Amino acid sequence: MKYYIISGEASGDLHASNLIKEIKKLDPEANFRAWGGDLVENEGAFLVTHYKHIAFMGFWEVLKNISKILKYIDYCKKDITAYKPHLLILVDYPGFNLRIAKFAKEYNHKTMYYISPQIWAWKTSRVEIIKKFIDKVVVILPFEKEFYKRFNVDAEYVGHPLLDAIEEFNKNPIKSYSSEKPILALLPGSRIQEIESILPEMLEAALQKSEFEIIVSCAPSVPIEIYNKIIGNKNVKLWQNKTYSLLQIATCALVTSGTATLETALFRVPLVVCYKGGRLSYLIAKSLVKLKYISLVNLIMDRAIVEELIQEKCNSKEILLALNRINEPENRNRILSEYDFLINKLGNSGASASAAKIAVDFARKKILY
Repeated sequence: MKYYIISGEASGDLHASNLIKEIKKLDPEANFRAWGGDLVENEGAFLVTHYKHIAFMGFWEVLKNISKILKYIDYCKKDITAYKPHLLILVDYPGFNLRIAKFAKEYNHKTMYYISPQIWAWKTSRVEIIKKFIDKVVVILPFEKEFYKRFNVDAEYVGHPLLDAIEEFNKNPIKSYSSEKPILALLPGSRIQEIESILPEMLEAALQKSEFEIIVSCAPSVPIEIYNKIIGNKNVKLWQNKTYSLLQIATCALVTSGTATLETALFRVPLVVCYKGGRLSYLIAKSLVKLKYISLVNLIMDRAIVEELIQEKCNSKEILLALNRINEPENRNRILSEYDFLINKLGNSGASASAAKIAVDFARKKILY
C-alpha cells in the first residue's frame, strides 16, 4: 500500500516517523512519500520537502510568505496526483493540511487526520471543514474526542504518541553525562524566529544561576550558526538533536511553548514556559484564541501546573524569578506530584500502534487505484 504523509514541523516529524515504524509492522510492503524531516526519512520514507522550508510562525510571518506557501501547496497537490496514494495522512499543520484535505476530497483520495489541529483553541469553524473533507480523525488528547462528538464527528482517541517516543528512548539508555553541577536545560523552540526572539531572554536569566550548568537543546533543522551568534563566548553548551538525552539528566528547564512542554513534563523535569511572538501576530492570536493556557501541560490538566511567561512577561527578569520559584523544594515537589497526575491521565503507551492499525485497515478497506 502507498501512504502519503504531510507534517510541517519537528513534533509532526517525530510522530509521523513513529507512525511509519508501526505501519511497516502491519504492512511490510508499505511505501511512503512524506513531507517532514530527518526522522521520517530515517524510517524509509521518500522525503518530498523538509519542514524547515515551510515552518512559519505567527500570522504576520505566514502573510509575508504566503506566495511561497501557495507554491508549496500547488506542488504538493501535483505530487499527490502523480503518486496516487491509497491513504493520505495529515499530521497537525492545519493551515497547509486543510487546504490539501479539500483538494484530496475533490479528487477522491482517502484521508486520515492524525493529531488533529487545535481547533478547540480557536477557529472552531474548522470543525465543519474537517467534517466535510476528512474521512478519519484520530486524536491524541483526552478531551478531543468529546469536543468532536459535540459536532457529530466520530473521532478515535488513541492516546499520546509522546509516550511511545519516550518509551522507545528509554529502551536504549544513553551513556551518562558527567557534570559537577545540576543541569539547567534550555529548549528555545524549533523555528529560527522563536530562537532569535526567546533564547536571548532565557540565556540572560540562566547565566545568573551560576550553580547550574547550562545546556541548550538545538533543533536539527536550525543551522548551528544561529545559536552560536546568540551565545557568543558565554559558558554554555550546545547539544544538537539530543533533546531526550538532555531532559533525562536535567534538573529544571526553560521551554518554549509547544510539544516540548509536554515532553519535559513526561521526563518529570520542572519547567517554566516561555513564549514571545511578533507583536502583530500575538495581538491577532489573543483576539481569536479562547484558552486560559498555552502549554499542553496546563491545557491537558485544565489548571496551572507550570508557570507561563507570555509576550511582555517573557523577559530575563521574570524568567529568573520563575526559575527561582520552581527550584524551591516545596514548589518542586508540587510540580512533580502534578506530573504524576498528568502521566496517569494520558494513559498507557501504544498510540502510534493504534493509529497505524486504523491507517492500515482504512487503506485496505477499499483500494482506490
